[in-house]
Amino acid sequence: MSDDLMTIRQMCDAYDLTPRTLRFYEARELIFPQRRGQHRLYDRRDRARLTLILRGKRFGFSLEQIRQLLELYEPGGANRAQIAATIRVGQARLADMERQHAELSEAITELRSQISDAEGRLSVASQEQTTG
Repeated sequence: MSDDLMTIRQMCDAYDLTPRTLRFYEARELIFPQRRGQHRLYDRRDRARLTLILRGKRFGFSLEQIRQLLELYEPGGANRAQIAATIRVGQARLADMERQHAELSEAITELRSQISDAEGRLSVASQEQTTG
């Protein structure tokens, strides 16, 4: 086997994935391993695509968005269309994440306040019980 190719086990170990996950990405036509009998062999292109898939998932991109971005890749080209599309999708996702962050920050502040109020009421009730 060429040093350029990796088995499914090697891929799983290198990327901390399960074989099921790799097969899922293959079934969704996001990666295209070579087949030799029952064996799947992954080349540099598959590894590069998997790196981008995992990065996209980490940022919350949908698999369809990731697929569309991967399909824009032109080997040997400047890939301007892919880069521009990635910027657009990234900016939209960043706006969503910032909105979610603001909502979560507000919810955390409110929950802290509610907990503090409840602790105060509990303390007053405990004091009244011991003095009453």
